[in-house]
This record gives sequence, C-alpha cells and structure tokens, in this order.
Amino acid sequence: MLEKLKAYALKNGVPIVREESGKLLYKECEKRQPKRILEIGTAIGYSGILMLSAAKEAHLTTIEKDDNMINLARQNFDAAGLTNRVTLYHEDAIVTLEQLSITGEKFDFIFLDGAKGQYIKYLPYLKQMLNKGGLLFADDIYFHGLVKQEGIIPHKNRSLVNNLRKFISALESDKDLETEFLDLEDGISISRFKATK
Repeated sequence: MLEKLKAYALKNGVPIVREESGKLLYKECEKRQPKRILEIGTAIGYSGILMLSAAKEAHLTTIEKDDNMINLARQNFDAAGLTNRVTLYHEDAIVTLEQLSITGEKFDFIFLDGAKGQYIKYLPYLKQMLNKGGLLFADDIYFHGLVKQEGIIPHKNRSLVNNLRKFISALESDKDLETEFLDLEDGISISRFKATK
C-alpha cells in the first residue's frame, strides 16, 4: 500500500515525507507506541498510514485543507482498512488547532508537515496539546536549504524562510522542550515535551 502511494505521489507531484525522513518517523512511532497522534498536512494519507502501521494501537487525527487531497486520503485510509482509526479534518489547520485546543485535546505524538510558513503560528497550540513526554516531529524545517543559507533570500520565499527561522529559534529557546535538529534530507526537528515532577 505504501509503495503504491509513493509511486502515485512521485508520478503526480504530490509532496510526501521523504524516504529517510519517513524511516525515522516510522522508527519514532514504533519505539514510542503513541496512543493519540496529531498530523498537520494529510496529503494523500501516506505518512498517516506509515505512522499507524508503526503504532498499532494509535488513533490518528489529521488535518488537510486541499479538497482533492482529502478525498484521496479518505479513499486510501479506507483501502488500508484504517478508517476507524482516523479522524479527518477538512479545513485550514489553524482553525482546527484552535478548536482542538479549546476542547482540551491531548496527543502523544505530533507530526508537523503542513504549510511551512505557518509552523511558528502552530507552535503554541501544538505545545499546549502535547502530553508531557510527548514528541513533536517537524519535517522540512530548512526549506530546500534556504533557512540555513546566508545572504539575501529570494523575495518570494523571504517571509516563509523568516518564519521557519523564528520557529527554529522558538524551539531552541523553549525550556519545556528538548529539541534535536537533524540535517537529514530537508531538515527535521524532534522536540520532546519534558515531563515535570
């Protein structure tokens, strides 16, 4: 199923988690066995299926605003026999995150792979919803290497790059989070919400 989705994504230019990043994502879910997973950026359901196959008891809450993507994801979760383990939100992520935070939802594992320029806006909600000891796994934090690049950033990417830099800085300075930054593929941050006594 995953190989089929990977081939579809490659053929149709659908952005899904990269090969090595996907392996790491699977490994972290397998190791931690989270019960509740939150995903920002469903796309066609590839990473959702990957995480649910690693964490056998997990329920996935996933958010996607693109009409075509959400329909494909729904079909793919159904084909994988995972429909009863998935809650799909079809709207802008910030709207869903606001709603989930108001109702006091909590998650053991959060996979952040939505709009890169919005990561910094999502962060306060994600931290609020992350259980103590939980993990925030953010993908593509270096945005084609531009975030680490010195000098002038092309105008069309400047705002996005600046926002990702703010996101990284916020993770670095947050005393509640223990964050590791990896140069794997397009950059990954893994933040653990430190359990307090």
